[in-house]
Amino acid sequence: MEKAFLLKTIKEKLSEKIRNFEKLIAETRASNNDTKSSMGDKYETGREMLQQEINNLQVQLNEVLRQQDFLKTILIKPSDKAEKGAIVKTERGLFFISVSLGEITFENQKIICISPESPLAKAMNGKQKGEAFSLNNMNQKIVDIF
Repeated sequence: MEKAFLLKTIKEKLSEKIRNFEKLIAETRASNNDTKSSMGDKYETGREMLQQEINNLQVQLNEVLRQQDFLKTILIKPSDKAEKGAIVKTERGLFFISVSLGEITFENQKIICISPESPLAKAMNGKQKGEAFSLNNMNQKIVDIF
């Protein structure tokens, strides 16, 4: 499994999310400006709700930008233990310890991208091939690490 291509795929997905958030923010701002008419105070509540939506989208955008920055810290090197940047294969699936992006399909395989801060990544942190770990009373064994 080529980690460099996997990282490139994840970066592309994050870039797409960033573009979508920026587009949503711009559209919401435009609709907020449309309500700035001389209609009076009864539209203040609607404008405030739109502003809250813009703020919410901005928070989500900032999180994706933070994830994008975090990806730059991942070294493309083979791993022999579960750590940031490792692809860990367990009996239950493939996990890429990188950013919390959820499930992606890469090279016809389902890979779940998880944050190093996630409970699963913490449970397997430092473990090597053949070692077991437990999370929520479920035992898993590490089959391989890339």
